[in-house]
Amino acid sequence: MRSSTPFFKGFGPLLFGRRAGHKVKEVKAIESLGELYEVFGDLVPEKLLGLEPKGVNSRDRALPPRVTFWAFVWQALNPASSCREVTRKIEAWWRWMQRDRSGQGLLSASAYCQARQRLEAETLELILGHTAHNLERHVLQEELGPQKRRVRILDGTGLSAPDTAENQAVWPQSSEQKAGLGFPQIKLVGLFSLASGAVIEHQLGNKHEHESQLFRKLLPRVRKADIIVADRAFCSYAALATLVRQKADGLMRLHQMRKVDLRRGKALGPKDRLITWTRPVKCPPGWSEEEFALLPESLSVRIIGLHVSVPGCRTRAVTLVTTLLDPSAYPADLLRELYARRWNVELHFHQIKVALDMDVLSCKSPDMVEKEILIRLISYNLIRAFMQRAAHLYHAPLERLSFKGSLDTARHFATAVHAASATPRRQDALIAEMLAAMASDHVPIRPGRSEPRAKKRRPKNYQLLTQPRAQMIVLPHRNRPSKNTPKQALS
Repeated sequence: MRSSTPFFKGFGPLLFGRRAGHKVKEVKAIESLGELYEVFGDLVPEKLLGLEPKGVNSRDRALPPRVTFWAFVWQALNPASSCREVTRKIEAWWRWMQRDRSGQGLLSASAYCQARQRLEAETLELILGHTAHNLERHVLQEELGPQKRRVRILDGTGLSAPDTAENQAVWPQSSEQKAGLGFPQIKLVGLFSLASGAVIEHQLGNKHEHESQLFRKLLPRVRKADIIVADRAFCSYAALATLVRQKADGLMRLHQMRKVDLRRGKALGPKDRLITWTRPVKCPPGWSEEEFALLPESLSVRIIGLHVSVPGCRTRAVTLVTTLLDPSAYPADLLRELYARRWNVELHFHQIKVALDMDVLSCKSPDMVEKEILIRLISYNLIRAFMQRAAHLYHAPLERLSFKGSLDTARHFATAVHAASATPRRQDALIAEMLAAMASDHVPIRPGRSEPRAKKRRPKNYQLLTQPRAQMIVLPHRNRPSKNTPKQALS
C-alpha cells in the first residue's frame, strides 16, 4: 500500500509500517547475538553463516552457525570470558527476545563447545579474507605506498597452547623441557597491510620451521605490484628472486650472515649502491631442488645504508636491501622512511596478543586452536574496519588511533546500539558517536621512548613446577628456602 499524500514523507513508516528491510534486520538479529550483529553485521557475508544443504551444519539446531560465530566473536572481544559465561549470554539473549525454550534446560558449555567445533575452518578463512578485502577496498589513494603501490609488512611471533597430547603432536614444546612441564609452541607469520592495518594472510608452524620457511608458504599469495617490507629474518636470495618473478618487490634489512661493502657496485647516491647477487649453490630449507633451479642465476639488488640515532643510545648502522632499483621513482630517503614504518607490524601483533589475549590460547585440540586464532584475527579486522571509518570521517591519522580504546568503545557502544534497535535513526546516531569517540582516542607521540622490559610487582612465592604435577612434592617452608632440603621435603 502506498500513501497518496504528497507531503510529510516522514509519516509514511508511522502510518503504513516500517520497510521490509528493517524487518529482515530484526529477524537476522534474532538469529544471532543482536548487539554484535547490528554493529558488525554488514562486514560479514550472511551466506557464509547460513545452514548448508548437507553436512554437520545442515540441521536446524539450538546453536546454528550464525549464533555460534557471533558468540565466538563476542568471546574474543571479551578475552576474560569463559565458555559458561558465553552460554549465559546466549540464554539471556533468548529470554530477552522471548524465544520459546519451554521443556529445554539451560544451555550447557559443552553444547557451545560442540557448536564451535562444527564451525568449519574454511568458512572462517573466507570471512577473514572478506574482512581484509573490505578494509583494502576503502584505502585512500594518499594512504598507498610509493608509486601508489600496496605495501605489506611481514613479521612472525610465537604463541602458546594448552599442554595436551594432541597439541604436543602438532606443535611440540622445547626439547630442553621435560615432558609435562612445558607447553606447545606455535609460530605465526602474518602479512599485514601498511595502509589499513588489516591481517591479509597468515601461516602457522611449529618449532621445526623457521619463519622464513613459513613465508615461503605465503609467497604464492603475494599479489602483483605488492611491496613486502620485512626484517632480516626473511631476507634471502630465494625470497627476493621469487618476489621479482611474481612482479612484486621486497624491502628488507640485510641478513647478518651476508657481508656487503658499500664501496662496491654502481653508485646511485650516498650510501646507495646497485650490486648483483648470484644464486647460492645450496638449496635453502623449505625449497625443493626443482623449485630452486627455476630461480635466476643472478639478481640485481639495491643496497642502502641507514643510520639509526636514538637519544641516549649509540648510533647503529643498518643496511637495507631492495629490488626497487629505480632511484628516481624510489629515492633512498623514501625507502628509509618506509622501512621505519615496518615497526607497525610489531604493534599489530602486540594488539592482537595483548588486547585480544591471543598470547596464550585455551583450546585443547589443534583444530580448535586454529579456529581460535582465526576468530581473533577476524575480530581484529572488524575493529580495524571501524577505526578506518573513524579516521576517514574525522580526518584523523589511522596509525595514531588507539586499538585498545577502539575495542572498548565498540564493545560498550554495541550494547547501546542494540538497545535502540526499535529506532534505526537513533542507532545511526549512536554509531556516529561511536566513530567520533574512536577518532578522538589518540595514542600520544613518544619518539625514542624506551623502557626496560621488567616487572615491578613481585610474583607470589610459589615453587616452579620442575616435575609432572602428579609427582611434584611441595616444600614445607615456602618462605625459608634454606630449610627446604630434599631430605626434609621427603620426610
